[in-house]
Amino acid sequence: MKLSDRTCANAKPDLKPYKLSDGNGLYLHVMPNGSKLWRLKYYFHSHERIMSFGSYPLVPLAEAREKREFARKQVFDGIDPRVFKEEEKRKAKVASSNTFEAVARAWHADQKEKWTPQYGANVLHRLNQDMFSTIGQMPIATIKPLNVLGALKIVEARGANEIARRLLQVSRQIFGYAIIHGYIETNPASDIGQALKPYKKGHYRMLDFKDLPDFLKALETNDARLFAQTRLAVKLLLLTFVRTGELIKAQWNEFDLNSGTWEIPAERMKMKKPHLVPLSRQAVSALKELKLLCGNREYVFPNRVRPRTHMSNNTILKALELMGYKEKTTGHGFRALAMTTLIEKLRYQFDVVDRQLSHSPRGKVRAAYDRTQFVEDRTKMMQDWADFLDQLIIPEMKDITCDYASGLRGVQ
Repeated sequence: MKLSDRTCANAKPDLKPYKLSDGNGLYLHVMPNGSKLWRLKYYFHSHERIMSFGSYPLVPLAEAREKREFARKQVFDGIDPRVFKEEEKRKAKVASSNTFEAVARAWHADQKEKWTPQYGANVLHRLNQDMFSTIGQMPIATIKPLNVLGALKIVEARGANEIARRLLQVSRQIFGYAIIHGYIETNPASDIGQALKPYKKGHYRMLDFKDLPDFLKALETNDARLFAQTRLAVKLLLLTFVRTGELIKAQWNEFDLNSGTWEIPAERMKMKKPHLVPLSRQAVSALKELKLLCGNREYVFPNRVRPRTHMSNNTILKALELMGYKEKTTGHGFRALAMTTLIEKLRYQFDVVDRQLSHSPRGKVRAAYDRTQFVEDRTKMMQDWADFLDQLIIPEMKDITCDYASGLRGVQ
């Protein structure tokens, strides 16, 4: 006789467990403690098996019957229902542990050998800041395109359109990694690029030449009250026009102040080749001043809070902001300023300036020429550039105690 909801609800516990059958192997197992458990007895390859469907009334009679019919069909199709159920549980457990963050970190660990340490750290930093906080704890198998788009739209909302697009590229790679490892079957980030705002890469803000004398005055009078180390960092960035990252990570063992040279190792260069920076007398003077300030440290520009590490790039940006030049230039903008001025005002050949900017030489002939004659040309150019900056100082600046002209000319 089939069960009814009333029969199931009214079943009372006894001293021993007993069964209430619903037919076709399904029964309600009433336990002495009052719990009522759905069981299914079936045969698979002539072996008796028992599987559970949960407890009553959490699983009502109608649902238990649906589970029974599904299991019977599986047996008919040659599938063991209990094994199938255990496999589904295993998959669910794997899916819950394979969150976006867990898979992303596994992908990052596999890829980081191909990257520079700085690039690998930047990728993980962006993921941690912008993706893990939104979809990081979601099982990767449950993530839909709208989830990914929603995380990227938060990045866009703060005006970081370029970062949003870079994160989309990284996300596509992470989901591709998940597909290869069998966590998912489709890539939810593959078709959402068109939903992001377009980003057009522009040039770095560059100081206008007519503003250069006032900038030099502001740097030397130091009305912005910059720390001496920070002020000298800005000065050296202007004198050497290296990339900001190349400057702030400079170490004392890279410099020969006697010969006036700075050899930047390949691992810190964008082109992954060592780069020679001839130092003007003014640059050497600034470095000697820095030597008195922090010559006992590994880095030329140690971090003020964590002196075993180097100065942050944001320190340079903040200095320019305090000087009132945030909207007019960046540290990288000094490179464009130097190139334009050296070519237009000091009449230097493009190739000489371009190599000092550490751009990659085009062709074997040019590369060979760069290795020989350009070093001499660049050395002269760097001194001419520093002397040219001296000449831009307005007359009244020459009576100021922290005199730019005397300081940069390298008074011993």
